Amino acid sequence: MRAVSIVIPAHNAAATIATTLASLSSEAEVIGQILLVDDASTDDTADVARQAAAQLSVPLRVLPAVCGDAGAARNVALAQALHPWVYLIDADDLHLQGGLRALLRQADNQPKADMVVGAYRRRVNGQDRQIKVPNGYQAACLANASAYVKGDIRSVAVGSVLASRRLIGETRFPVGLAYDEDTLFWARLMSKASLAMIPQPVMVYEVSPARSDDRFTINPARRFLEWRRELRTLADCDIPISALKTREGLVALKIARVHYARGDLNTAARFLAVAAAAPKRRSEAWRCLRYRLKLAARRRLSAPQIELQGAL
Repeated sequence: MRAVSIVIPAHNAAATIATTLASLSSEAEVIGQILLVDDASTDDTADVARQAAAQLSVPLRVLPAVCGDAGAARNVALAQALHPWVYLIDADDLHLQGGLRALLRQADNQPKADMVVGAYRRRVNGQDRQIKVPNGYQAACLANASAYVKGDIRSVAVGSVLASRRLIGETRFPVGLAYDEDTLFWARLMSKASLAMIPQPVMVYEVSPARSDDRFTINPARRFLEWRRELRTLADCDIPISALKTREGLVALKIARVHYARGDLNTAARFLAVAAAAPKRRSEAWRCLRYRLKLAARRRLSAPQIELQGAL
């Protein structure tokens, strides 16, 4: 029985989309539709995808769009999803054989579940890394959403979750954010979801640390404020404000780390101050302290050089 709608946002993904579609082809019997949102690609993403789908005999539909970000592109497809279950994957990630069936089996085993979370493998710059297995989830919806936002339970990857269309309803990804839009989407779903888990890896999540870090270097203050404004809207799901403030600290610390590594010590210090003021676990408190000490040391080392340059 075809039971799943697949959602794939794509921008200039001609080099990877055929491989992603091929990774899904072993699940053809349970896939009702594959919705590929071609987000203003300037390469031949759509043509490559159509040719691959024809060869693989998978039910692809290309939705042309001008969105400008993955969240908005996913929203275009979510509005067109027809089947009881929805599975999202990115155009450069890989589905693992049998993953969808394993997620569906767990949904059958736990009939009340409307969101099933699987494990995934991280692949960093082409090198396979650890398998991330979901853990720490409870029966209480808000407890899961709060713990997820705070980073107390392992994050999920786009491509490791099967969610019912009923659960998604009108929930959509935030639009126009530079980062973390998927976390906010999953948190909204978790706040009302009955969750199930499987330890089996269902996908390979491709990670480029440099590309991920780049998101934090362009207009960092403006982008952080835009993201924080959207984060705070999760309060309407009854997620505690303390959990949202903890998330602010985690993201601010990540931004501080990137700017410290790239030598922008003033920006690093500003975001480190935000992180230090947020509620946090002991491990994050130690990381804040460590970066404050490292930052102070680098400033002391650079001060004599600045004075010498001024003298010259």
